[in-house]
Amino acid sequence: MKHKLPRQMPRLQAGFSLLELLVVILIIALLTSVIGPRLFQQVSNARVRTAQSQMKTLQDALVRYRLDTGAYPDADQGLQALQVAPTGVSGWMGPYLQEAIPADPWGHPYIWRNPGQSSEVEVASLGSDGKPGGSGEAADLVQGF
Repeated sequence: MKHKLPRQMPRLQAGFSLLELLVVILIIALLTSVIGPRLFQQVSNARVRTAQSQMKTLQDALVRYRLDTGAYPDADQGLQALQVAPTGVSGWMGPYLQEAIPADPWGHPYIWRNPGQSSEVEVASLGSDGKPGGSGEAADLVQGF
């Protein structure tokens, strides 16, 4: 009695066809075009929220400075008065910040205005472009008090 060998299946080629690869690339491109702008908008919003939070921290430190010394630092003393006692100022009990004065989220220094443009004093960031004015992420952020 002879044993029959099982019939061999035709050999399938491994891999993807060009059409399948193009469809996958098209799907990835569509997802990127939808998700990409939303992701970058979230990064932009996070920078603005970070700047607002940092300006609030500076405001709180400046209020403590005023309570101790009787006045806000003048324009010449600037925000450095929160870290180093200015000459001729009595009652300074600082430093008023635990860490160094931060730069804004775009790497620019915060601006101290005494007197402020629309309030008694202001802490400001010039936004992403580092220039007055602008819109969107380049808009000025001002914390007046």
